[in-house]
Amino acid sequence: MNAKGTVFKYGDNVDTDVIIPARYLNSSDPAELATHCMEDIDKEFVNKVQKGDIIVATKNFGCGSSREHAPIAIKASGVSCVIAETFARIFYRNAINIGLPIIECKEAANGIEAGDEVEVDFDSGMIYNRTKGTEFKGQAFPEFMQKIIAAEGLVNYINNK
Repeated sequence: MNAKGTVFKYGDNVDTDVIIPARYLNSSDPAELATHCMEDIDKEFVNKVQKGDIIVATKNFGCGSSREHAPIAIKASGVSCVIAETFARIFYRNAINIGLPIIECKEAANGIEAGDEVEVDFDSGMIYNRTKGTEFKGQAFPEFMQKIIAAEGLVNYINNK
């Protein structure tokens, strides 16, 4: 499994309230949530994001409220992967549970810039910055997590068994 796209770059402590602002939580429709993804931190995100694009951030991505809406909004916006130095634990679990690939890698989080073209190989954990010709070794996804992501989330994975 691979992800490939253009990078949107953010810093430390991107919380769930800026990923999907609380005023939109009355909807659980992924397509509706996607139209407001990142709008309080990056007004142009929803207009620029393309299917396959990648979010890169530094420390503690997804902190704040433990809402599943945040990874759902990111995934529904077309983002194929989030790379960060560290993730808030509840966001990490929610992302895997809904089938959004995420990968921790400090070197990639610091060595990749907005607009770079990046490819991620989930089998090996390798992250390739095609723009700069650099590569980073992230944490490979265990096979069971890849199966959950391939099934588009934990509920689908269990229902398919």
